[in-house]
Amino acid sequence: MRRRDFIKFILGSAAAWPLPLRAQQAAKVYRIGYLGGTSYAEYTREIEALLKGLRQLGYEEGKNIAIQYEFAEGDYNRLPALAAKLVTSKVDVLLTHSTPGGRAARQATSTVPIVVMAAADLVSSGLVPSIARPGGNLTGLTFFFAEICAKRIELIKEAVPAATRLGVLVNPANPSGEAALTAMQRTARALRVELLTVDVRAVDDIAGAFAMLASRGAQALTFIEDPLLISNAQYIVQLATQNRLPMIGEKSAAEAGALMAYSVDRYDLWFRTAFFVDKILKGTQPADLPIDQAAKFELIINLKTAKALGLTIPLPLLARADELIE
Repeated sequence: MRRRDFIKFILGSAAAWPLPLRAQQAAKVYRIGYLGGTSYAEYTREIEALLKGLRQLGYEEGKNIAIQYEFAEGDYNRLPALAAKLVTSKVDVLLTHSTPGGRAARQATSTVPIVVMAAADLVSSGLVPSIARPGGNLTGLTFFFAEICAKRIELIKEAVPAATRLGVLVNPANPSGEAALTAMQRTARALRVELLTVDVRAVDDIAGAFAMLASRGAQALTFIEDPLLISNAQYIVQLATQNRLPMIGEKSAAEAGALMAYSVDRYDLWFRTAFFVDKILKGTQPADLPIDQAAKFELIINLKTAKALGLTIPLPLLARADELIE
């Protein structure tokens, strides 16, 4: 082959190469899988926090990362299949939240790095052997779930001293609820409060749960934090308002009209997840990334709701609040 023909051949072949091969400096596009327990709409704020954290570390959708979202729409039975779908898509890292999400991801793969963005005690749930040395392919962030649920009983009792029967909504499909309920029962006994637990496995169970609580004489309400219940906080608050039940939950509940909220700052947890993603994409193994603990907690009191219920919130409780909704 003559020199001129050879050069034409090389140039012509190069034009047909994929763009990453033609551009030596082109950034690699990492694939991130996101396994959600409910829907995108219900976790928009948290996902925005994740994306903000990734942007600050130099990652941006459409440039050097591509995120594949899969949501179970509140049906935890779908989580294993969705996790397997993400693994089959050959993601570089798999993100999820809650104990059911973590278990589904762990069942789907023992090799793809998994980051749990927020879940109850990852050790007691069996997802990792220890906080300092998670081992395996799973790491992430956890929070004092049982303690938070128990603390809500103290707070609602302080706000409504006359309440002696407290309704508790719980999703039995989430195994982390068992430890939380045990801690809540200890606190309730110490405060001479009776817990009226009602199972909620699906959205359709919520209205019936309130009817049951009304028949049992519930005087206040809380729930054991779970993606299904969090995503339906507005509906739950609506029914609590109709039944004139002072309610304590997490932030979205107070914003929707519940009397109080005491919870971990989930925005902060999703934001900090970006740190784990960055480390893993740069080569660090999940086994070498210790589990991180939640650092921010919020006490919110809705004064509008207190007024509507005819309640006077004690001044010491008001002074401890991080936010007052007026």
